[in-house]
Amino acid sequence: MTLPPGQRRIEGFPRFGAHLARPAPTVPADPVIEIRGAVTEAFDVPLATVDTLPRRELTADFHCVAGWSATGLRWEGVSFETFYRSVIAPALTPDTVVTHLGFRGLDGYRSIVSIQDALADNVLIAERLDGHPLDGDHGAPARLVSPAQYGYVSIKHLCRIDVHTAETLPRVSPLSDLLFRAHPRARVWAEERNGVLPTWLVRPVYRALKAPLLYICARGSGQSRTPPPRRMDRGSG
Repeated sequence: MTLPPGQRRIEGFPRFGAHLARPAPTVPADPVIEIRGAVTEAFDVPLATVDTLPRRELTADFHCVAGWSATGLRWEGVSFETFYRSVIAPALTPDTVVTHLGFRGLDGYRSIVSIQDALADNVLIAERLDGHPLDGDHGAPARLVSPAQYGYVSIKHLCRIDVHTAETLPRVSPLSDLLFRAHPRARVWAEERNGVLPTWLVRPVYRALKAPLLYICARGSGQSRTPPPRRMDRGSG
């Protein structure tokens, strides 16, 4: 199996990220996706409405910016392009030129994605993984899945989409902004790991953080306050 440059295959699909030492957020009884930004009027889309759109299954690999890849994951949900054309596009004025979309999770995490990348054929709003509903560790009740980009783009616990007519990148704390600044595209096959620093510099640093972050994430894993779904085939992630 050929992997993108700098990636190594691992078994399972671990829960991973600098913000995941704490349990997964509480899922509302009636979850919605808020649509904000350059729309004619802000509105909310119940997740139950998303379920009525055409369904799609996708088998794809998940590539973490830290250098590991979980392969052959089976996602199920709604094509994001279908969601955008059916739900967001009708709420735009005819002269609106959308350049980027902001995705936000219930845990407060955010990513900014160009409209070109967001509307790619393999981008999903996923609700199921390997035949079972997402659990708290994997992004319940729904998450973005963009296989061609590093995992930090694929927001878990999706609750809000902001429509932008110009690029606006999320920033982390001033001390760590340089090391962990998101790349504007984050394409795995181009190895766009960082928005400022060169790949040869950040690759060993990110790999060195893998083990301690896995340990931290494991401490928060499985403590979700959402009702547990059926056990998944793969490891927690």
